Amino acid sequence: MDSAKEQLLILITTPLYIGIILFEMVLSHYKHRNAYTFKDTATNLYLMILNSATDLGFRLVYLVIFQIWYEHRIFEFQTPFWYWFWLVVGMDFLYYWLHRIDHFCRFFWAVHVTHHSSEKFNLSVGFRSSVFQPLYRFLYFAPLPLLGFQSADILFVFAATQIWGILVHTEFVGKLGFLEYFLVTPSHHRVHHAYNPLYLDRNMGMFLIIWDKMFGTFQKELPPQEYPPAKYGLTKQVEHPNPFRIVFHEWIEIWRDIQKKIPLKAKLMYIFGPPGWSHDGSRKTSNELREEENLMRSGH
Repeated sequence: MDSAKEQLLILITTPLYIGIILFEMVLSHYKHRNAYTFKDTATNLYLMILNSATDLGFRLVYLVIFQIWYEHRIFEFQTPFWYWFWLVVGMDFLYYWLHRIDHFCRFFWAVHVTHHSSEKFNLSVGFRSSVFQPLYRFLYFAPLPLLGFQSADILFVFAATQIWGILVHTEFVGKLGFLEYFLVTPSHHRVHHAYNPLYLDRNMGMFLIIWDKMFGTFQKELPPQEYPPAKYGLTKQVEHPNPFRIVFHEWIEIWRDIQKKIPLKAKLMYIFGPPGWSHDGSRKTSNELREEENLMRSGH
């Protein structure tokens, strides 16, 4: 049930990734941009290895589940073109909702936060993976085998769209003209990784930006004369980062919050509410930070 096409894709893209990351490092040094540090890049590699190990360890489980769902499929494609077209579109649509919920539910944000914890933005950050996401990601893709897509093809298309998702992690590519209308571009993804209030929790797509435009999470990158340049990382950066805290720091914070003497409803909000929610207003969600900034910028 494993995907030979996916393995071939990894074999082809690995030297490509190494080459373009080395090129970006040289370009960063030449232009004095300081886009890379050894510690940050090593952390990206460490998180990628943990994510890959989790995915490989759990792969048999979700492949078996996909196969069971495929055997009960409700649709059969007759044309290869439409089969691959709708698999790409369907995969990207479902990934958008996976990514959106990772941002708006703190329980899942505690998993995804590792990807946003870098204060740099470069191609290697594309490998700064959400370590435990493979344990539940397959649930979002459950409709695909039910709609007639084979599990090996699902893995292949996810890996293929991830190539694009990695390549948009760069500050060295400007806006891409008409592609900005329908594809996720480096400009869109710089917004996504920024913690400027206007940019928080925006541009969730991996390949297509159309879902953000349809469902109200799109924000274009503004020129510096209109809005401050993107600042990367978290609204509260990880204190004393080390290999353990980078992965588990948000879970530690959740545990501290639910130990407070507060009603059960508030405890549940600390777990499943939006990141930044607090029972006493001591912290702010992305929407609250955005509203606060809008009031300041309007002079009220």
